[in-house]
Amino acid sequence: MDDRALILFAHGARAASWALPFERLRALTAARLPQVQVSLAFLELMEPRLPAEVARLAAQGIAAITVVPVFLGQGGHLLRDLPLLVEQLKIDHPGVAIKVVGAVGEDPGVLDAMTAYCVASLG
Repeated sequence: MDDRALILFAHGARAASWALPFERLRALTAARLPQVQVSLAFLELMEPRLPAEVARLAAQGIAAITVVPVFLGQGGHLLRDLPLLVEQLKIDHPGVAIKVVGAVGEDPGVLDAMTAYCVASLG
């Protein structure tokens, strides 16, 4: 296991079943990156929240965390809430490099896969 981690960051919801696709995504991602800790964290309504997950990883000696917003686009939560959270996390964990990448739904490959799904839905 190396000293990097990947956190899939999702919104969260009241219904526990809402998290199932994100948990599958985490498992599939972890299977492709066996040397990296891959976890799931939420903005609200579900646990663990991002600050708790970063604290857990930092306590394990993780030196670099990449946060992948599992959102379709860069709305208010990613433009306002996440930067504030990450700014505080960098203060709280100065020995951990925290990088945030773009929303998964804005990646061309993800859009292509979603388009293929939509087209295929016509049968």
